[in-house]
Amino acid sequence: MNVICSTLNAKYIHTNLAIRYLKAFAAPEFDIQLKEYTIKDPVMNIVSDLYQQKPAIIGFSCYIWNIEETIKVVNMIKKVDSSIQIVFGGPEVSYDTVEWMKKIPSVDFIVMGEGEQTFKELLSEMNGEGNFKNVHGIAYRENGQVKVTPQLNKLDLKELPSPYRFPEDKAYLGKRVTYIETSRGCPFSCQFCLSSIEVGVRYFDREKIKDDIRYLMANGAKTIKFVDRTFNISRSYAMEMFRFLIDEHMPGTVFQFEITADIMRPEVIEFLNNEAPNGLFRFEIGVQSTNDYTNELVMRKQNFEKLTRTVTMVKDGGKIDQHLDLIAGLPEEDYASFRKTFNDVFELRPEELQLGFLKMLRGTGLRLRAADHEYVYMDHSPYEILGNNVLPFDDILRIKQVEDVLEKYWNDHRMNHTIEYLVTNVFPSPFDFFQEFGTYWDEQGWSRIGHQLEDLFRRLFSFLENRSVNDIEIIAGLMKYDYLINHKYKPRKPWWEQSFSKQNRTEIYKQIVENPSLLGQNYLELDLDEKDLYKHTMIEELSFDLSEYLSTGTIIKHPSTLIAYFDPSNKGTLMFSYKL
Repeated sequence: MNVICSTLNAKYIHTNLAIRYLKAFAAPEFDIQLKEYTIKDPVMNIVSDLYQQKPAIIGFSCYIWNIEETIKVVNMIKKVDSSIQIVFGGPEVSYDTVEWMKKIPSVDFIVMGEGEQTFKELLSEMNGEGNFKNVHGIAYRENGQVKVTPQLNKLDLKELPSPYRFPEDKAYLGKRVTYIETSRGCPFSCQFCLSSIEVGVRYFDREKIKDDIRYLMANGAKTIKFVDRTFNISRSYAMEMFRFLIDEHMPGTVFQFEITADIMRPEVIEFLNNEAPNGLFRFEIGVQSTNDYTNELVMRKQNFEKLTRTVTMVKDGGKIDQHLDLIAGLPEEDYASFRKTFNDVFELRPEELQLGFLKMLRGTGLRLRAADHEYVYMDHSPYEILGNNVLPFDDILRIKQVEDVLEKYWNDHRMNHTIEYLVTNVFPSPFDFFQEFGTYWDEQGWSRIGHQLEDLFRRLFSFLENRSVNDIEIIAGLMKYDYLINHKYKPRKPWWEQSFSKQNRTEIYKQIVENPSLLGQNYLELDLDEKDLYKHTMIEELSFDLSEYLSTGTIIKHPSTLIAYFDPSNKGTLMFSYKL
């Protein structure tokens, strides 16, 4: 019996952990083939590849991001070969299961919830007597009627076989994100999250997990992401794993975790700040809202003061990047309240601030009680909200404008100094900057076209000119600095007209060669001649003292010259400035 487990990932770099657990648990009785695609792959290509394997059974792992494309795939498969049995599983179809069975006649079975043992039982019956009422936790058809069987008790995770040891995965470990889980379940009850439905937290065998991580690193894994809903719910467990990863990591490996920041103890952070190598860890922190009433309505316990302490301590340590999440559209969070939430969190200056919109996931308490807050949302996945009693669609569209420019101008870190100056000195608040710029961006039609790096600078400058901001020459200087410092090589065509003529540049170069101490000790050590300066530097006139601003944050309106040296030996950029 030829069995395939498949899924459509969001991107090529992602891998699916669920189908690997199914394959590992089904062995040795069943030898399952894994086939992964992406939601961007043409449906015909996916169907052609699966069909050519001549499978008897194909199981699909289903999520909000792939369900629509997966349905297209299975409908086409059934048209070309109706004998192929289709099995769905995953969080998207584990709820409203009867509805799914009626909606998609091409699906023969749905596995509900934790699927390892259920899927193996199903394969045994499909290969044997076909008494599907004996299989726990499935939906199937009998005489045209949908039948649903009771689900199993939760599995003993310590007994599950490793899903990481398949030889066919080795070639891809260095190219894709490797997902690993050390626990299942969540201790919290956030009503917008599927994890709140499962009560309690269960752990895998720690020593087996450590052996799996050693194996993954030894075979080239570079990015390992823990999918535990709250990695640090147990302080002793988190500390044990942090110590293990610090002691045994291989150079170039990065570990990512979802943590709950307000329960992280200061001594844990101090340990990480002192012992963890720079860049080894990355934290994802769900803040969602700082509105206490909103958090109460979704049964979310959060101490923002303690969260702030954790994020600040981690940031001050300078070793761990932090990705903070917000959700627009939670109950009773109107536009003004969300503006405050955004500003509260942006004040922490996370390396990434993800602005998402509430999705009414099947099975969640918030979806079941959607009428309480007059929610309107998409009928199809991802079930994103279109409005509620305090946040109309007009306001949602405005916040989406913020999301667009936030990603390009903060999360991508193309112009950190410029954005910091704008949100601190020019606009009433960070949210107001991103909102005004996002609205202008949308009005210009830029959200519908592509962008080169230089376009992003020109478009920001166009917005600032249109708004007639004060001291625009200072902002232009910071934009030039940001543009140059992020280049490894001398740019061929900057986004601005150069300050100096060729003759002026020649005079400045001669001045520097004759008096290199103008640029300080670091420049003296480079020992550059005039030819090097011509070939590997750019110079610009600024309207303020750049060195003073970078060291103290104070703008002194005294002209200075910026020299950017693009070092050909290490492909880095060194910046120097001196007063004219």
